[in-house]
Amino acid sequence: MVSDIDKIHDQLQPFFTPRGVAVIGASRKTGKVGFGVLKSLVEGGVFHREGLEGFRGDIHAINPKESEILGVRCRPSVLDVEGPVDLAVIAVPPKVVPKVMAECARKGVKAAIVLTAGFQEAGKDGSELQEKFLKIAREAGIRIIGPNCLGLFYPPNKLNASFGPTLPRAGAVAFFSQSGALVDSVIDWALKEEYGFSAIVSYGNKADVDVPDLLAWAARDPHTRAIALYLEGVRDGRYFLETARRVSPIKPIVAMKAGRSPKGVKAVSSHTGSLSGSYRIYQGVFRQAGVIAADNLTEMLAVSRALAEQPALEGNRIAIVTNGGGCGVMCADYCQEAGLELPDAPPEMISRLDRTGLMHPAWSRNNPFDLVGDAGPDRYRAVLEEILTSDAYDGVIVIQTLQAVTDNMGDARLVVELQQKYNRPVLAAFMGGMISQDGIRHLLENGIPNFFDVKMAAWTMKAMYEYGRLRRAGRARGRQ
Repeated sequence: MVSDIDKIHDQLQPFFTPRGVAVIGASRKTGKVGFGVLKSLVEGGVFHREGLEGFRGDIHAINPKESEILGVRCRPSVLDVEGPVDLAVIAVPPKVVPKVMAECARKGVKAAIVLTAGFQEAGKDGSELQEKFLKIAREAGIRIIGPNCLGLFYPPNKLNASFGPTLPRAGAVAFFSQSGALVDSVIDWALKEEYGFSAIVSYGNKADVDVPDLLAWAARDPHTRAIALYLEGVRDGRYFLETARRVSPIKPIVAMKAGRSPKGVKAVSSHTGSLSGSYRIYQGVFRQAGVIAADNLTEMLAVSRALAEQPALEGNRIAIVTNGGGCGVMCADYCQEAGLELPDAPPEMISRLDRTGLMHPAWSRNNPFDLVGDAGPDRYRAVLEEILTSDAYDGVIVIQTLQAVTDNMGDARLVVELQQKYNRPVLAAFMGGMISQDGIRHLLENGIPNFFDVKMAAWTMKAMYEYGRLRRAGRARGRQ
């Protein structure tokens, strides 16, 4: 029997793997949304970056006043397209959307992204227009993302069905956001930080497709290993709770809830017409559903990346390895504040390390493992080999401060090598910037999350432990 998750995934799949995409409202004017969407489909984005490619399926431009835009033939209506159109991206004035939706229904379109604003968030008249086009879509079995949204990005299929800046790098985190402008900024930031996404969806007013639907789709997406969620409100709290509870043991969900204060709640209502609700209620729902709550955007993205790229953290016993004593002390404080344990080093481990002849006479011989400022890759290797093969620790935070004798790239290479060799949870805190850039990039490109602030490393490790505990509890419930 096909589960609801499988059914919803199949319903939403035309958004991500369409045979043909039609831009209804395609424009020649560079400042128009219809131009940005078409360019993004054809070239991958309005802003070019190295390696950027456009969508490989069929692209159709719908504009009765033009014959061709960006090398794409224009047709007066979606009904004039000869081949299949699985996805329609709609960028026309609000009053025209019901007419366009009726044509999509006649064409057999399976999915539509309504970018246009001016519906539920604009008051009574807008709400009536929204209900009008939704009725047409429901009767035809068309699923709708939006209205009042940025669109979606699916790097595995080179699909940028949005008017966002560019297709992001491919990765393992699916990011779902009620705010389109936030998506724009996150993509720009992610390009600098070597952060990749399996999918990004700006869902706007969520007139049809809501957060639980996207969670169900991501649960079965082979490219997604973790889900990041920027949430202002949900339409059906019970549906969200039940879906998230089913998805979270399959894929970790990290959520940031906006609209916590009275002013924030009011702003949410005017932004997308959502009902925000009490933040305490959401916190309770998150706990019941196995969703990890993030306090801010940085935390949400950092934790999502770690959960996507690192193996599960089975316990809370953490080792800290550092070439800077002060940074190790700070990290120890933050780990203990986060409820993580820092077990002392087993005596036999210390004896073996002392016998290597690699250790400085003043090294700490305890956890945090302070290797002293002249530590090179050989010293890091000796200690990390011991930790990663020991039953005394569940995960490790590797700190590097950039000093005159530091081999930044050598340290990065060995961290990657040993993590891949032993497949144990490893986070890095290579605490530098410009000079450390090559080593940090090597870590990130090979699935090792890196943090400038050791507090963020400690709190990310805490979140990894929380998810491991939630997953174990979910497995236990499933056996009952």
